Amino acid sequence: MLRLWPTCRALRAQSLIRSSSRCYATEPEKIEVFVDGNPVYVEPGTTVLQACADGGVQIPRFCYHERLSIAGNCRMCLVEIEKSPKPQASCAMPVMKGMRIKTDSEVSRKAREGVMEFLLANHPLDCPICDQGGECDLQDQSMVFGSDRSRFTDIHFAGKRAVEDKNIGPLVKTIMTRCIHCTRCIRFANEVAGVEELGTTGRGNEMQVGTYVEKLFRSELSGNVIDLCPVGALTSKPYAFTARPWETRKTESIDVMDALGSNIVVSTRTNEVMRILPRMNEDINEEWISDKTRFAYDGLKRQRLAFPYIKDASGTLQQTSWEKALMTAAEKISSVEGSQIAGLAGGLVDAEALISLKDLLNKLGSESLCTEEIFPMDGAGTDLRSNYLLNTKIAGIEEADLVLFIGTNPRFEAPLLNARVRKSWIHNELDVALIGTPVDLTYDYEHVGESTDVLKKIAQGNHPFAKRLNSAKKPMVVVGSSALQRKDGGAILAAVSTIANTARVNSGCGDSWKVLNVLHRVASQVAALDLGYKAGVDVIRQNPPKVLFLLGADAGVITRQDLPKDCFVIYQGHHGDEGVNMADLVLPGVAYTEKNATYVNTEGRAQQTRLAVSPPGQAKEDWKIIRALSEIAGKKLPYDNIAEVRHRLSQVSPNLTRYGDAEDANYFKQAQQLAGLVKGQMEPTPMTPPMLELKDFYMTDSISRASQTMAKCVQAVQESEKNPYLED
Repeated sequence: MLRLWPTCRALRAQSLIRSSSRCYATEPEKIEVFVDGNPVYVEPGTTVLQACADGGVQIPRFCYHERLSIAGNCRMCLVEIEKSPKPQASCAMPVMKGMRIKTDSEVSRKAREGVMEFLLANHPLDCPICDQGGECDLQDQSMVFGSDRSRFTDIHFAGKRAVEDKNIGPLVKTIMTRCIHCTRCIRFANEVAGVEELGTTGRGNEMQVGTYVEKLFRSELSGNVIDLCPVGALTSKPYAFTARPWETRKTESIDVMDALGSNIVVSTRTNEVMRILPRMNEDINEEWISDKTRFAYDGLKRQRLAFPYIKDASGTLQQTSWEKALMTAAEKISSVEGSQIAGLAGGLVDAEALISLKDLLNKLGSESLCTEEIFPMDGAGTDLRSNYLLNTKIAGIEEADLVLFIGTNPRFEAPLLNARVRKSWIHNELDVALIGTPVDLTYDYEHVGESTDVLKKIAQGNHPFAKRLNSAKKPMVVVGSSALQRKDGGAILAAVSTIANTARVNSGCGDSWKVLNVLHRVASQVAALDLGYKAGVDVIRQNPPKVLFLLGADAGVITRQDLPKDCFVIYQGHHGDEGVNMADLVLPGVAYTEKNATYVNTEGRAQQTRLAVSPPGQAKEDWKIIRALSEIAGKKLPYDNIAEVRHRLSQVSPNLTRYGDAEDANYFKQAQQLAGLVKGQMEPTPMTPPMLELKDFYMTDSISRASQTMAKCVQAVQESEKNPYLED
């Protein structure tokens, strides 16, 4: 089986010519080239294709992609270069001073027509039933650059080539007869995803792209090959034959399946989410999204709460009206003291709902507000933002020269961050180390140790790795939120803070480079901490409430056994998940695709989701439900619309309404000093992240647990572990 592009460390030595990877110590002197007679000034090493783009001329291409290595095999980008004996592939040809490029000459047009003839000679005539129709590069470019006739017929050509389809899992559908051998999918799998699953076999007319023997495409980023494929060879299985691109309405939004806040486009039709696609954002997800983000959308229409429910005398939840539900809730919270009321926020809750619940409970006299995700309250704890943010930023990984992961598996907790680390590992000689249970991160790393004893020794400077960390110019220390949720989380945070502060001082970068980073797993955690929520449910266990308000809390961290028998539980959320099982009253909320809401990602960047579809049944926006409840309970909140809610957000934490900006956190030295006051010792046990394998990645929240597609993924992974080769 031929592998076009290796993923080993030797890939770093390859000369990958593209604008995103050019790096110079000083600004190089630009050279002059001529594109269709017009002068263009470009940097040395720029390809002819990029020079043409700078000159405002778009060159057709199939195999070239700015984020992948250069293949130069589709030949669609042929251009005429003066004094060159034949047309040249512009994607692989570097410019030379004074070069004269002709993109629309007779030679260029004839070359492209010839290439298009060869591509279409074997391409099936199934555009009417192809899911790529309407957004197919082959369709578009054949109209512009192709000929109106073909010299190839069945008589002379002995029929079109046919290739058997490959079964690579429940997400990506393959129709390999359409494949034009651009090898984008192979290069993405090997270079970006870091899994050597795809390759080519055969030569010439017998060449095929596939997995050699049929097996599962085991990657958390596999769906991106659908966007990369310029034809209909790789399409979405769940989306197959459901809609055409021109029939759908597209809404720009934010993903909440993890804490990165990837930018997405939600395609809808007839008030239903048809598919989710990535949206370009260089600071966060570039142009990729994870498979959970892309394919879990079918969970948005299953197991939904569409009406209020109240538990009757027999203990069964019965549908009721909004009036009765709100009156019952108001009576319960008014009948107890404020200190006997508590609120618990889940991982998918927006900032508007968080501030509404906080204001309501504060007005009732309660301070028992916490999140399902635990965070150490010892030392500086959540008082300083620097203690709970990814301070270096996601894009800052490309500047780092050493990354130390502690108690986390970024491949499954934050797939796009892991892809960014791999990108820097390939192109920037990034060194990676890990403390915790060994996991497959798709790149080489040094396993420093598994127990907290190693962390303690590095903090004291007694471990050999401490010298390497302190000698790095731009180090990053990334601790997973799950490592801080242990009983000794405070001591771990103190040790990590000491390690990061020592490395920052020794690096010589001063305050301009942030070393301490926390990688969260849920979308609501940073906003909740910014608003003053306490992290963890110990507050509820230590002071059992008479009324417990579960706001989208579906992780099951609190059970009925943790509460008094007479505790009245109000659940507000959009899925009938863990929280509903213990609820006495259910108030239906809305999902992230059904509201204009604010989410803050793990680096502290505030972003907005947009209303794409209407909520099902009588479901309402979370902040509106809480606002209505406050009025009935006689504790009316001082806002009536979303603008007033966001004004309140800016009063509490101004960064929550500075959309698109990631405000820097400071006071690292003070945080380290306060962390030194933490009492208690680290337990000498392994730091094991919650997601060790691919099957743990697919179902982590109420939406993905309701998704049939994600269930199929889990089943496929489990079956592939028993038998790595798929059968039809």
